[in-house]
Amino acid sequence: MVHLLENSALTAPLPPVVTELGRLFADAGHELSLVGGPVRDLFLGRSSPDLDFTTDADPDQTIAVIRRWADAFWEIGREFGTIGLRKASFTIEVTTYRAEAYDPSSRKPVVAFGTNLEDDLLRRDFTINAMALRLPSLELVDPYGGVKDLHASLLRTPGAPSSSFSDDPLRMMRAARFASQLGVEVAPEVREAMTVMAERITIISAERVRDELTKLINGAHPRRGVDLMVSTGLADHILPEVPALRLEMDEHHRHKDVYQHSLTVLEQACELETDDDGAVPAPDFVLRFAALMHDVGKPATRRFESTGAVSFRHHDVVGAKLTAKRMKSLRFDNDTIKAVARLVELHMRFYGYGEAGWSDSAVRRYVTDAGPQLERLHRLTRSDVTTRNRRKAERLAFAYDDLETRIAALAEQEELASIRPDLDGQQIMALLGIRPGPVVGRAYRFLLEERMEHGPHTPEEAESKLRLWWASQPEAPGDAS
Repeated sequence: MVHLLENSALTAPLPPVVTELGRLFADAGHELSLVGGPVRDLFLGRSSPDLDFTTDADPDQTIAVIRRWADAFWEIGREFGTIGLRKASFTIEVTTYRAEAYDPSSRKPVVAFGTNLEDDLLRRDFTINAMALRLPSLELVDPYGGVKDLHASLLRTPGAPSSSFSDDPLRMMRAARFASQLGVEVAPEVREAMTVMAERITIISAERVRDELTKLINGAHPRRGVDLMVSTGLADHILPEVPALRLEMDEHHRHKDVYQHSLTVLEQACELETDDDGAVPAPDFVLRFAALMHDVGKPATRRFESTGAVSFRHHDVVGAKLTAKRMKSLRFDNDTIKAVARLVELHMRFYGYGEAGWSDSAVRRYVTDAGPQLERLHRLTRSDVTTRNRRKAERLAFAYDDLETRIAALAEQEELASIRPDLDGQQIMALLGIRPGPVVGRAYRFLLEERMEHGPHTPEEAESKLRLWWASQPEAPGDAS
């Protein structure tokens, strides 16, 4: 389908840079079309600083056209026919019409340049991304019904799904990502192909899978994306800990569905992201992924007690280790791994407060152990309440309100966010007359423990406690006074 598209037909304005670039290519005797996601987003009322174009010009010809016009350009994607450039606030990629396919045993695409726009669109992942605007005429080229599918919130492939996923197995992850980002339903034939071909995702590099997973988790409907991965078997190869949460119910149904509970916690965590105060701006991958993974230690720790109850002792600690291991295999950075794993490890800590109340020292430890993840931990803990028992839910909410109030009260008196001993390492060495070494570390930990247990001390009080401790140490001289 090809027809002239007026700007008024779009729900988002077309940036002037698009038609400007189109005229440059036309004046040079080449075709140019805006293609893929940017065209889709025009119909969704969204704009993006990243613009993708396709052309009949080869990379050398593209450079000749844009060299003087672009603010900067680069040739990193030249072997794939792509030239990148920047113009004002826009990042632009211009790619030669192409075909690409994966060798069944290879992670790298085999690239062949094409000769026309319609064939180029056929090779794209989904119909909603297989639309183009010819430039500068603004002819909409939509041979596979992308606009219709977009209005129907349906995800289909331009050709056979099996061929599309064979060419690039990452497209199966992209299907799950679009389910999350756009809230679309996946066509039955696409779901079937994903199910049959799920194992093929294993030939894709961990980094590319990680990037799609991150976009999925940060989408508007992450539950949909995760559930699609699990139901088709993709998650068995990417996040096997999540489908493992579908624990078989015992005959008396004495425990809840951990998988569905985890999806609900994920949804509730999204609702508690707070753009207004800036504490946990949406979307927050660390909070969301911790919410999804918080119970992954349960399958390994499930025990049926003699009383008939089901227990999951230490599932928080086990889950933190499993989460860190999985994230390392997906090549997440160390800071993100540490943050998510810490939240998983601490997500059960609050329940001791709800049952028995805490001393001030226990509150200090909670804040110190959470460190920079405290605001996220507040939200994860609240999200973890999915009980239908209204009285129980209200009791837990009241208890956590009380804990946050106590944290705030202590924070007014003490620097809870950065609790340190009342004496630093230099002061410890000067007072005890010792050199750097393990003894200084032990003394530091002793003072930190005192600080946790009793709150801040004056320098004189801290010195007195340190000297008393030193007197009992084997390294101390006969008279430590």
